[in-house]
Amino acid sequence: MKPLAELEPALGNVRGLLADIDDTISTDGRITAAAYGAMEQLREAGLLVIPITGRPAGWCDHIARMWPVDAVVGENGAFYMRYDRERRKLVTRNVGETEAPSGQPLASKRQRLTEIGERILRQVPGSAWASDQAYRIADIAIDFCEDVPKLPPQAVDRIAALMREAGLTAKVSSIHVNGWFGAYDKLGMTRLLLSEVFGIDPDRERDRFVFIGDSPNDAPMFEYFPLSVGVANVAEHIATIPHLPKFVTRARSGDGFVELASLLLRLRGRSASYNDASIMPTP
Repeated sequence: MKPLAELEPALGNVRGLLADIDDTISTDGRITAAAYGAMEQLREAGLLVIPITGRPAGWCDHIARMWPVDAVVGENGAFYMRYDRERRKLVTRNVGETEAPSGQPLASKRQRLTEIGERILRQVPGSAWASDQAYRIADIAIDFCEDVPKLPPQAVDRIAALMREAGLTAKVSSIHVNGWFGAYDKLGMTRLLLSEVFGIDPDRERDRFVFIGDSPNDAPMFEYFPLSVGVANVAEHIATIPHLPKFVTRARSGDGFVELASLLLRLRGRSASYNDASIMPTP
């Protein structure tokens, strides 16, 4: 992975920033004022700002309506949401509108997911339902470090293996293992969003978008986008990420996000109004 400074020559033509949330925009489970302000100023500078997250539909409804973003992809690609302010309407596009990978009615699919999750909790001591599970529509999330004592890597691998044995797609984030029926991922729904909502051919314009993330479930995005960036804490997951980002920030988590945002703003002749001096490590 190359230092972020080496990405600068390619950023002049960037049209948008795509970003994971947990441990990328957020820091220790919170969105700092600097990170939130960075999103707002990027939009004011004319860039598209789109979180690409494993977080649930209930959270994404709030994010699409109230954050300074243009849209959001949630539950690892199960849907996208955007808020149409002129019509005052939340617009949601579910992956199931174009495919039904499991062939199961929604109610029975949710029941099956719950059964699989309960079996995992019995077989992996210390694991727990993610606190946001009640707000999910398409997947299950098993917590291994957000609200429980951090489990060892072997336990995380066991959770993912049990999901796969039950016929689920399983992806590991920095805090949860998520499982769902079907083969979709963050990248597929991101490409659909760019095409349907913004009229962008992602294959032709992939070098006009920067993606920033930190964990294994970001691997398809790291591979697809030439301008892919990892916040510094991506180093903690190198052994489990099949496709690494091409560049890496000096700072961790939300501070790394602000580091990238500050560079994008500076290249557009704008000075960040949030105070980011304290988060920029000495080279």
